[in-house]
Amino acid sequence: MMHEFIPATDADRQAMLDAIGAASIEELFVGIPDEIKARFESLDLPALTELETRQQLQALASENANPDQYVSFMGGGLYDHDVPSAVGHMLMRQEFLTCYTPYQAELSQGTLTWMFEFQSMVCELTGMEVANSSMYDGASALAEALLMAERVTKKKRFAIAKSINPAHRQVLNTFQWAREYEFIEIPFDPQTGQLDRAAVKQAAQESLAGLIVQSPNFTGVIEELSGLKDMIGDAFLVVSANPMSLGLLAPPGQFGADIVVCEGQALGHAPNFGGPMLGMFATQKQYIRQMPGRLAGQTVDKEGKTGYVMTLQAREQHIRRAKATSNICTNQALLALGTTIYLSLIGKHGLRQQGELNAQKAHYLSRELNAAGIETKFNGPFLNEFVIQVSDPQATKEKLVSKGFLVLGADTLQLCGIDDGLLLTVTEKRTRAELDQLVSALKEA
Repeated sequence: MMHEFIPATDADRQAMLDAIGAASIEELFVGIPDEIKARFESLDLPALTELETRQQLQALASENANPDQYVSFMGGGLYDHDVPSAVGHMLMRQEFLTCYTPYQAELSQGTLTWMFEFQSMVCELTGMEVANSSMYDGASALAEALLMAERVTKKKRFAIAKSINPAHRQVLNTFQWAREYEFIEIPFDPQTGQLDRAAVKQAAQESLAGLIVQSPNFTGVIEELSGLKDMIGDAFLVVSANPMSLGLLAPPGQFGADIVVCEGQALGHAPNFGGPMLGMFATQKQYIRQMPGRLAGQTVDKEGKTGYVMTLQAREQHIRRAKATSNICTNQALLALGTTIYLSLIGKHGLRQQGELNAQKAHYLSRELNAAGIETKFNGPFLNEFVIQVSDPQATKEKLVSKGFLVLGADTLQLCGIDDGLLLTVTEKRTRAELDQLVSALKEA
């Protein structure tokens, strides 16, 4: 009997098994350990109709907090910025709905054009010489930076700032296990929230592959990047940056960074329940052959007309696996296109204005909280995120939620060793009235 969604019949399946020399479908999975298969066997997934499935999913979705009914002060890597309506409209234009992965690059000039423009914008933002056409997200881009630093330096020891995004650190820990890396954790100054430079100097004596630092860091504090590259010598300086901050701050490339990665969600994308995200990856031209992902370039055809080509594809699909710089299958093409549209719409001056609005509103909130007796945790410079000191973060968060405010969970800050704080993030969307209401709510809490 033919099924609407599974057209293969029993006879079809048997014919395929005979062709590959397998006795049963179960034989196809014999290489999977029994303990792994047991996890799926215990799931006991119910057989539901389409209507029942939709009703169950709607019931689950209703348990989420509707962001239209709350005022969001959440951040820590995922930001509630304003996204011009034109971004979504342009993404759906038929001209952009070209081949997702251009294996036949000459047929995908539209895709290659915006990829080239995206790479150029990333280079301008980060102050680096070359960028790839995006990666899955900021966390995997940071992990790829470690792999690249290992390939170049032939070393496996990394100094990692404790103040990087804890979710990114968890991804790095996975790669640490797989690649047998040695991590030296660099603490942050309890007063400023900035990297402990004395600890960096000490770690630099251990023959490092690289130093991993985030700026602004997870607590919102802007790191002092100058001099770090001199401290670590031939080791790679890898900087994870908030791209929105680069409209105001000097780019990491000016401080000798070898690799700069970013989570690009802030540039033209809604939080979307945590994904999909957009990874940015930029480096110096001398390391281009070690860069993961793919690279689009500009050229001219035999008639002298401008055209775009796939210049570098160091992926498993294109070259021998042993020579691939990464097993990344593709890039976040749709999101990278959205970011390209967003940046082209607001331009350099618009990006700077966005950064200024974020900073001005965040500093206004900080001043008002300080005046109300609520202290900030660190005195280091910050842009649009900062940690406030509270005795019971979880209880405070719950009271804020009951009053219509969303803030990041205290358990995330605890991964950075901060047990008495809440992270507040302010974007251009927050009004003065909302900032004042948050101050009043925190005074009561």
